[in-house]
Amino acid sequence: MVYSSALPPNKLILGIDPGTQVMGYGLIEVTGSKVKVVQYGVIHLKSYSNHAIKLKKIFDRMIQLIDEYLPDELAIESPFFGVNVQSMLKLGRAQGVAIAAALSRDIPYVEYAPKKVKQSVTGNGNASKEQVASMLVQILKIQPDPKMFDATDALSVALCHHYQKGNNAKSGAKSWKGFLTDNPDRVASK
Repeated sequence: MVYSSALPPNKLILGIDPGTQVMGYGLIEVTGSKVKVVQYGVIHLKSYSNHAIKLKKIFDRMIQLIDEYLPDELAIESPFFGVNVQSMLKLGRAQGVAIAAALSRDIPYVEYAPKKVKQSVTGNGNASKEQVASMLVQILKIQPDPKMFDATDALSVALCHHYQKGNNAKSGAKSWKGFLTDNPDRVASK
């Protein structure tokens, strides 16, 4: 039997809480069972009245985060079903742009339902943003900041992904290259 003295490999997970007014992001580093916060914050979009400009800002910031930190995986909260269809469409576009940025850099993504994220972090699928943030303060040893609920939501998505280890979630395509490799029969030739 061969034993290695090398440290377990680390994994960087970028969590996203999509939004068209404020989008949260959080990056965690997982080494073995240890989880460390690398970066978290928000992208403020309220000052842009044009939805297309908001989407461009989301894409640009996602690319910037990806290029700076080189995450291994993206975990993103899936849109919840609400009453306002227009809001849902806009939120879905914001989510799609974030996913497109990850795919443009060959980063696999996984979507998690909001209840799944809350359940995995707090034990309660109906937990409030405040309860999620409070639990993250304990788990990740971050400073509480009520102005950063979107960022702590993003950290909770990344942490949920770590806890799930990719199980029991709707997986997105890992990359176009991976899709083509896995599905050669679906490629049309000229």
